[in-house]
Formats: sequence, structure tokens, C-alpha cells
Amino acid sequence: MNANANASADAKVGAHAGIDAGTSPRRSRMPVLFSAHGSPMNIVADNDFTRDLVAVAARLPKPESILVVSAHWQSRGSFVTSSPRPKQIYDFSGFPPELYKVSYSAPGDPRLAEHIAATLSGSGSTVLPDPGRGIDHGAWSVLHHMYPAQDIPVLQLSLDAGLSPGAGFEFAQRLAPLREEGVLVVGSGNIVHSFDEVDFDDNAEALPWAIAFDALVKEKIDATDTETLIGFGGPNAASRRAFRTNEHYLPMLYALALREDGEPVQYFHESIQNASMGMRCFMIGGA
Repeated sequence: MNANANASADAKVGAHAGIDAGTSPRRSRMPVLFSAHGSPMNIVADNDFTRDLVAVAARLPKPESILVVSAHWQSRGSFVTSSPRPKQIYDFSGFPPELYKVSYSAPGDPRLAEHIAATLSGSGSTVLPDPGRGIDHGAWSVLHHMYPAQDIPVLQLSLDAGLSPGAGFEFAQRLAPLREEGVLVVGSGNIVHSFDEVDFDDNAEALPWAIAFDALVKEKIDATDTETLIGFGGPNAASRRAFRTNEHYLPMLYALALREDGEPVQYFHESIQNASMGMRCFMIGGA
């Protein structure tokens, strides 16, 4: 990032709209995104998925800040990154060296982290700022395509492994005020995420059961059948083959928790990569 971009980003860190209530300009509600990320090879790929990430970012109002709920940060308790300059985490191994040369150095925002922690804490829940945690590839692999200028503060919220899918959904609903404060909330995971049957051949055909489960989830989203969608995140027979553990599914529930009554859901990418990786992405609200 060049010096001008750093200066611009630092100015945003000190002037987050959601903290200085009453002094900031009025904003329209930000959309909410759920994005797949799939194989780390998508970091350097030019394919339909990565091109659709670029296209959806061009449609969105530019966020003041971005908060990502990634499948790759599970914790006991809830935490939010609070470093002004969060490190980039390469939390994958065995991939080509070019992936480890990709740099994403967006700033953080300690004041926003404190604000998010305060917004989410209560009713028996405590959310703590974490100044040592960096940004994992569930976040930066997507934002690398969407916001390559790296000039928007990025924070991450952990997935509390102690919460049931239903409790996590209710917890995520507390994020709703951030949409009015210029914060783009992004869930990053995969609706279908089966390493048991993955095929890293780029031309691998999608497995019929993966297509069927992805379509079933879409049907339930369109029907606003929240109860069934939450149930899929537990020990549900319909989802058992789609993911052995649910950390990649849960970020979708965090995104759906912020859907207001009557808000449209727009699917900006639909595919199955590597036979068993569901790459469906959607936007809640927005144009």
C-alpha cells in the first residue's frame, strides 16, 4: 500500500461513523454478504467466481469498514480483532509458493473493535477485543479480489464454538446496527464443504448430492425457512454429507441473521468447485 493509501486508511480509523453518533452524515443501510471462498487456489485464479466477486464489489456502496465472520476463526468465547495493523495469516499449507506472495495489508480499527464488542456484549455474552489476532484467508482471499486497494479497515469476528447454531444466529442479530454505520458485514465460508470427496482437478464434475444440498439451502433461504437452515447446522441427516464439521456453514447463518423482513436475497455466484465445494454467494439488501 502506498503512503497516500496509508494516510487515507488511518484517517478512516480515527473517524468511524458508528462511534461518533449524531455527528456523522446519514447513510443508507449497507447490504450484507455471504461469500464462499473454497480452495486457496482462488486467491490467484481468474475464474467465474473471482470475477463475480469483483463485479459485486463494483455494485456496492464503498464501506466505511468491513467486518468478516470467517470459518477459519473458531474460539471459546467471542472476540473481535483490534489491531490497527492486523497481520495477514497464511493459514493453509501445501499450495504453490505464489499464494504466499500475495499481500493484503488493509488497516484495522481499534475504536470500531471496541464499539463492536460493546454492541455485541450483554445478555450473558461478553465480546473481547483481540489485538494479537490477524486476518485469515477466509477474509483476505475474498477481499483481495473485491477491494484490492486495501484502503478499507478490515476486522474479524470469531465464531464462538460454544454456541449452538441457533444461539449463534441470535447472537449475530446484534450486529444489525452496524449496517446503519457504514459497516459491510461479510460471512465467509461454504454451504457445501466436503474434503472427504474433494477433487482438486479444476474440471472435476460437481457431485450430484452436492448440487442437491446447495439447491435445498437456496430453496430454504428463498422461503425464509430459518428454522430448517439453523437445523442443517446441527446433527442433521440432510447436511451430514455436505460438511463433516459446521464451521464453513455457520458464517452463512450469521449473514442471514441480519436479513430484515422482506429484504431481497440476490445470488451473485452459483457453482460447485472441485466436485464438493459449494461456491454459492449472496447479497442481502442492496441494489
